[in-house]
Amino acid sequence: ELWSLVGATVLNLVTYWLANMAALPGLRLAQSAVLTQTTTSVANTLPAGGAVAVGLTYTMLRSWGFAGQAIALYVGVTGIWNIFLKLGLPIISLGLLAITGQANAALVLAALVGLAILAVAVALFALALWKKELARRIGDGLGRLVSAVLRPFGKPPITTWGEQAVAFRKRTIVLVARRWLAITLATVASHLALWFVLLLALRHVGVSESEVSTLQVLAVFAFGRLLTALPVTPGGLGVVELGYIGGLVAAGGSRPEVVAAVLLFRVLTYAIQIPVGGFTYLIWRARSSWRRESVEDPATAGTPAV
Repeated sequence: ELWSLVGATVLNLVTYWLANMAALPGLRLAQSAVLTQTTTSVANTLPAGGAVAVGLTYTMLRSWGFAGQAIALYVGVTGIWNIFLKLGLPIISLGLLAITGQANAALVLAALVGLAILAVAVALFALALWKKELARRIGDGLGRLVSAVLRPFGKPPITTWGEQAVAFRKRTIVLVARRWLAITLATVASHLALWFVLLLALRHVGVSESEVSTLQVLAVFAFGRLLTALPVTPGGLGVVELGYIGGLVAAGGSRPEVVAAVLLFRVLTYAIQIPVGGFTYLIWRARSSWRRESVEDPATAGTPAV
């Protein structure tokens, strides 16, 4: 049981590395491992760690010779794909529960609401890729919205997001046309591999299929992933655990066993990544053979950064 959990945890880590490689052409497996583990460690430990991790991502990739435009595209596309999957996974899991007769009317309603939100998000993304002018309008609209939020803090208005959205659209079309399938499969695999660690932890501590079914675990996991989108604490620490425990106990699991399984799961997928990330940070600092001068792509040079 211990080694199966270790194996599933390693598999989960590898899927993240592959997802990053799919979204950033030229990134090697070893580099992806160092990048992913280092930035994940930062995101899991610091307040507003996600924003700090993005800055560290730029620093590390620039040191390896990647152009700023390519890095911006990588950050944007991986973020969009993860958001789409976090929105879509609860819908899929609730749909499977409904098909197998394990869902009630409230869950079906939640799935329909989630489907509507996902449809709007996908539609906006598709419209932004379809027409350059629509991309500019969406960027300008978001800029005005953020400017209104920042105005009481004395921040100047945002006026460049429209042009940035147009530049991002152009680069996204090229990347997605070539690699959409690889990015999608790798992103799905990373989420399912993480769910599999939770499922194994539950089964190994004694929460049986008759108590909490595999599909119920998927549904609870899917809504737990949505909680990680809320930057309340680094890595959702505390919030995610309560969400998983509450959902699994409500589904029929024994509270002591569920708590044990969730804590084991979080140790394997959250806590253990912090010291691993510290080690990979040292690798990045020491591996001088990976250092390259960053050169902008001539086709996109001078385009506003996203």
